[in-house]
Amino acid sequence: MTKRQTADRLEPATVIGAALELLDEKGLDALSTRAVADRLGVRMNTVLWHVKTKARMLELMADAVVGEIPLDDLPVSPGPRAPEVVRRYRRALLAHRDGAALVVGTYAAEPHTLRLAETLVAALLDDGLDEREAAWTAWTLIYFTLGLTQEEQAAAEQSLGDRLTDAISATTHPALHRALGHLATNSFDERFEFGLNSILARH
Repeated sequence: MTKRQTADRLEPATVIGAALELLDEKGLDALSTRAVADRLGVRMNTVLWHVKTKARMLELMADAVVGEIPLDDLPVSPGPRAPEVVRRYRRALLAHRDGAALVVGTYAAEPHTLRLAETLVAALLDDGLDEREAAWTAWTLIYFTLGLTQEEQAAAEQSLGDRLTDAISATTHPALHRALGHLATNSFDERFEFGLNSILARH
């Protein structure tokens, strides 16, 4: 069988599915086109036939993660619709190991990602924001969610709270020391809702 015939027998979705399995098992740092090829039992060139480069593979993986978000039963009212879209976005990121780190490292103008953006911007427009406010508020919500979720997933593998407590001095960092009880890494759900509501309350 030629390389072309082998590539034709492999679907792009199968390649991305295998890549996501590897992500969940070993994390983003261990991901490569060669590792995906080994997972599928094919040559690396066969994987590259479908995804071209590792960067392109990561874009398609990010879009596949976003594609797991259900968007067909959202609130009819635009007020609660926008925050619900963002909550579902966060859940999709958390469903995969290093999910936020994967997505934040890409700029995927792909069908699922565009569908999510369309849904979020439409909700903000329907809620009375003008075009610039809707676009920039959507970016703010996405960036906030990616950043906090990336921290949350990193904290699951590291004792970041202990490191922070050890690093903060009442003498050198009096403001941080005073607020230390509210900087705990185990309050991600509350911090997410606070940030979400704070962003949307400005409009």
